[in-house]
Amino acid sequence: MSGCGSAASSGHSMQDFLRAEAAIEPDPVVTTTPTKETQIIAIYGKGGIGKSFTLANLSYMMAQQGKRTLLIGCDPKSDTTSLLFGGRACPTIIETSSKKKLAGEDVKIGDVCFKRDGVFAMELGGPEVGRGCGGRGIIHGFELLEKLGFHEWGFDYVLLDFLGDVVCGGFGLPIARDMCQKVIVVGSNDLQSLYVANNVCSAVEYFRKLGGNVGVAGMVINKDDGTGEAHAFCKEAGIPILAAIPAHDDIRKKSANYEIIGRPGGRWAPLFEELSLNVAEAQPLRPKPLTQDELLGLFSSEHTGRDVVLQPASLEDMCGGSVAEKPSLEVIYETV
Repeated sequence: MSGCGSAASSGHSMQDFLRAEAAIEPDPVVTTTPTKETQIIAIYGKGGIGKSFTLANLSYMMAQQGKRTLLIGCDPKSDTTSLLFGGRACPTIIETSSKKKLAGEDVKIGDVCFKRDGVFAMELGGPEVGRGCGGRGIIHGFELLEKLGFHEWGFDYVLLDFLGDVVCGGFGLPIARDMCQKVIVVGSNDLQSLYVANNVCSAVEYFRKLGGNVGVAGMVINKDDGTGEAHAFCKEAGIPILAAIPAHDDIRKKSANYEIIGRPGGRWAPLFEELSLNVAEAQPLRPKPLTQDELLGLFSSEHTGRDVVLQPASLEDMCGGSVAEKPSLEVIYETV
């Protein structure tokens, strides 16, 4: 009996601990000036568009060119660094922090930051489904980075991989709080990825109007099949194309096998060498977000609904037939 009571008591105290921790409001994110001239670049794009693939190869090429590069995955899926480490998952900052806190220990750099061939990388991570807010997890992750000395690290480039489908809360921190100097969007020749890219441009423009300084440095077109919609979007939005990665079967197979293709001397090396140069030199611009109709106008009407006419529904439609007229209960007062 005593053993059961002890287990129940332990489970109850753990629940109390977690509830108390969840009730604590996060500290404001510190955005002090880095001690070294570091380019902090946030990369946004639709989920599955190839941000992690692009960043793993870009960061690898940058490191081979002698640039001190840190890659930080800020997507709750925690898959930014998987290609870089051959499919292996890194312990995330949020998960490691929780375990260390329960054990009464402090988090150290070696617990959350790992390296390969000169590239430094880490994953912020996120809560399990239904157990917390991903954006809040991002905020907590950056708080810990501050405590670990983020602004004292001597990197040339810090690349932040953010989910572009959501640009609110913690996911919008780099734009809303000037935590980065510029934003890069990853897109393709499909409406959904360009919708997300346009959404990111709208967020940048909104915060610029509020006095923010972050700009869009350009787009990386991934899986480019030559149809031209992404090129047309960049022209209309007033942002440059930093690279166009072709929809090539060799790239697809090597990426699926967790193989880095951004290696000096390799078949695709010139592509990532040019991308590295363009990322370094691209200036943060003020984009011109498109309206929904302008975005749809980039595509043929066969592939979008822009020729569809909106037909208002009636009450009869909603009820599936005729509707009996009911007397009004409204009280009408006679005017004198």
